[in-house]
Amino acid sequence: MTLQIYNTLSRTKEEFRPIEPGKVSMYVCGPTVYDYIHIGNSRPLIFFDTVRRYLEYVGYEVNYVVNFTDVDDKLIKRSLERGVPVPELANTFIDAYLQDARALGAEKALHPRVTENIDEIVAFIAGLVEKGAAYESGGDVFFRTKAFPKYGQLSHKNLDELQHGIRIDVDERKESPHDFVLWKAAKPGEIRWPSPWGEGRPGWHIECSAMAAKYLGETIDIHGGGEDLEFPHHECEAAQSEALTGKPLARYWMHNRYLNIAGEKMSKSLGNGLTVHNILQSAKPEAVRFVILSAHYRSPINFGDESLRQGEAGIERINNSYGNLIHRLRILTEAKTGWQPFTAEKLDAQLAEALQTAGLADEERGAETAEAEALRESALALKRFGERMDDDFNTPDAITALFDLTAATNKYLLVDHASIDVLQALKRAFERMDAVLGLLMNAADTGEDAEIERLIEERQEARRSRNFGRADEIRDELAGRGILLEDTAQGVRWRRK
Repeated sequence: MTLQIYNTLSRTKEEFRPIEPGKVSMYVCGPTVYDYIHIGNSRPLIFFDTVRRYLEYVGYEVNYVVNFTDVDDKLIKRSLERGVPVPELANTFIDAYLQDARALGAEKALHPRVTENIDEIVAFIAGLVEKGAAYESGGDVFFRTKAFPKYGQLSHKNLDELQHGIRIDVDERKESPHDFVLWKAAKPGEIRWPSPWGEGRPGWHIECSAMAAKYLGETIDIHGGGEDLEFPHHECEAAQSEALTGKPLARYWMHNRYLNIAGEKMSKSLGNGLTVHNILQSAKPEAVRFVILSAHYRSPINFGDESLRQGEAGIERINNSYGNLIHRLRILTEAKTGWQPFTAEKLDAQLAEALQTAGLADEERGAETAEAEALRESALALKRFGERMDDDFNTPDAITALFDLTAATNKYLLVDHASIDVLQALKRAFERMDAVLGLLMNAADTGEDAEIERLIEERQEARRSRNFGRADEIRDELAGRGILLEDTAQGVRWRRK
């Protein structure tokens, strides 16, 4: 099966064909950095990063851009409330965003800022004015919607219908109430930049068109964001970009649905806004990822304490299995002098061979060893994982495939004499899936692992010497650091809470 993407523009699933073979250009609208991001912002943050991960998983080179809107009405208002300059306020919340993104495993993106691209934005607007697609009025510059007959193609609305879908302020400077601002004349005391139409700042829609063109090209492969951006933001982007270049802005438009709190859309007026910054004070970031990815991106999510509890339980089940696998593998490899682990290529070949066996009928396979069964089940789980992700990034079913792998691993770990090669193959399957889903905790050594291992060995020596007081002290010390110890038949295993 080839990758299929639901394209908002056509309202159908389409086979993904990038503009340049082997490469993907992808732009996702990022936050307006006047405050901490709320949990609703985490959905596009996590989901579209997962899209990037999967595209890289199947072999594409991905150029991924997520912008920062670091000047607009909200930033100006907040800067006045706090008595700090707009750039200082923006820097504070850009740093907070990057911290949250790192915690959620979604940090791999290029982040251009509006204020770093003013020259490109002004040039873009000037080009539209020159083509007759924009006009200056009272120091502001507006996009002339009637000059672009396809306006409304993305949201599948026409100009007559649009007046019922948005609040349109009466502005006598506009030729049409549907025209939207590209450049805003500065008010007294506001941050400003020079332009051919006087000092001012960019409108919201124009910034993304200009930055997408600068960093990715006139037409990009994928443009994404939340469903609230489909109209007017993305509609306006598509119109102004194509009006300037004569080319479509994006080939595939993707929009994730809303995240709800207690069944209601999150909004400040309802007082149900939750920031990622606050949630991560008590919740594991992997649990937040689990909740976001456990629903298809084109379905709404109901986020709350219960969904987080389910997320915690899900990642604990996955990580316990993976942790037991790593523990068993470490014990065996330490005991087998001179043994060398398989290369990734050899492990993939081993799984591919197991998948061929999986296609045989039960009677053709005959009596199956525990090793053969574990390899077959892990290969099938990987196959199902790829098939579901190829079907418009079906992450909930991809997580189910990871649970299938977890079950196969748990069953194999019950055998008395495990094969290092099979354990390596299971580990490879876990890590391939997790390269996309990002649900494994502590996949990388934090630098304190060696110290933890040293304390565990000291505890074991204290127990052998019947110094149980010291053994208990070490266990309590590790527990205080969030490290849980488990005594198993293969030795002591540890994991973080």
